[in-house]
Amino acid sequence: QVQLVESGGGSVRPGGSLTLSCVASGFTFSASAMNWYRQAPGKERELVAAITSAGDNTIYADSVKGRFTLSRDKAKNTLYLQMNSLEAEDSAVCYCDAPRIGRGQGTQVTVSS
Repeated sequence: QVQLVESGGGSVRPGGSLTLSCVASGFTFSASAMNWYRQAPGKERELVAAITSAGDNTIYADSVKGRFTLSRDKAKNTLYLQMNSLEAEDSAVCYCDAPRIGRGQGTQVTVSS
């Protein structure tokens, strides 16, 4: 059974940091590219960042470049999203996604003063 379980969301002030984690099981994590998406109320889902199966290449949405870092630990079957310099516009439910395999339930990120 495919499972993707996110954690690490929460409430922070503007300028703060959070690290999201996504633990994967039920499929060969090391063979799958992985994505982080987010969706804010009333907005379309947005691809935040993506990483290759080997972890040797990442892409980021323009809105998060230079602030977010995506990485993966194959030994732990875990995907990470380090988020720095958070802004109110970053508030959203964040999901990890394995293309054509599955998606997690999401974790809420709220940035507010």
